[in-house]
Amino acid sequence: MGQNSALPGVRPLAAVHLREALTAAANGHTPAALAALMHIDAESWQAINSRLGQLGADLLDALALAARTGGTP
Repeated sequence: MGQNSALPGVRPLAAVHLREALTAAANGHTPAALAALMHIDAESWQAINSRLGQLGADLLDALALAARTGGTP
């Protein structure tokens, strides 16, 4: 079966904003990271938090990892 209807999806524009936030964090531009995060809609936030939770992480973990590694795995 397809995507679980109980979990909302991450809208494409929200994914772009999340990527912008992670890139900004990787480059040490905290204000730009926060600005990008402010554009994410509530439904996408739920999906992002849920998916990060499944990985045993949260948004702060993701931002810290990006900042620490410069965005490279």
